[in-house]
Amino acid sequence: MHDRDLIAGLRDRLAEAGLSGSFLVRDLATGEEIGIEPDRAYPIASLVKVPLAIAVLEAIRGGRLDGALALEISPGRAAAESTAPGLAKFAHPVRIAVDDLLYLAIAISDNAAADALFELVPPAEVDRVLADAGVSGIAVRHTMRDLYAVAVDGLDQAGVQVAHAIAVGARTPGGGHPVPQLDLTRANTGTARAVADLLAALWTPSTIHPEVAARTRALLRDALVQRRLGPDFMSDSTTWASKSGTLLNLRHDAGVVEHEDGETYAVVALTESAVPAAAQPAAEALMGHVARALHDRLRNR
Repeated sequence: MHDRDLIAGLRDRLAEAGLSGSFLVRDLATGEEIGIEPDRAYPIASLVKVPLAIAVLEAIRGGRLDGALALEISPGRAAAESTAPGLAKFAHPVRIAVDDLLYLAIAISDNAAADALFELVPPAEVDRVLADAGVSGIAVRHTMRDLYAVAVDGLDQAGVQVAHAIAVGARTPGGGHPVPQLDLTRANTGTARAVADLLAALWTPSTIHPEVAARTRALLRDALVQRRLGPDFMSDSTTWASKSGTLLNLRHDAGVVEHEDGETYAVVALTESAVPAAAQPAAEALMGHVARALHDRLRNR
């Protein structure tokens, strides 16, 4: 089977599940890659926490921040993220060090922890750190609090379905959307290729400082949310490091799989569902199947 036949078959399977997607798998040693629409831009939701972590770690390395600095997080401060795991669920104020906020932001995708870090390193600075590292194609424009202003907090099931239906049906051909956080001109955005470039910069020698890259890799290996690509790439003979992102009908996952024979691949899946439902486990399993099929084709060439 030729690559084009494999890709056509995978596209058909995605369409049958109500998904459209941008996938890319890249061999980090050779640069060889295979993908499906890897240059299509999407709002990247919580994937933005990876550039945020890099920017915070660079500020720590440069002496502008102290990783041991403890910040006070109050329940009121985190109220906007009350549907999310982590600090938003706390009932009482707590003091947490910057280093530990980094762990929470990546490991459990804690939005309140990420926003505390964004107060120290705002979106414009994160965007500048990416530019200084030579990573293009990712735009960082707003915080997690701004992102989850579209959250479905307090809505009943019918309201949740309406919110998803609006997300599904209102996009314009040019990428515009009445929901600002889904509008490509206003949201945090990126492409599968750009996210793969970022992962490559973390796993191979680049303009990202080695200490910053090593700590970011360690944070991604500790990520606990693994329901999408993780099941297809985690095993006793591999190391999998990743970050997921979710907003309404958007489901993303991006990571690096390191095989025991030394081969290392960046794997990125950015998807959009046409099904107005919050829970779609079959669609998430299909994301992993498509990514694994592309990985296996590239590895076995």
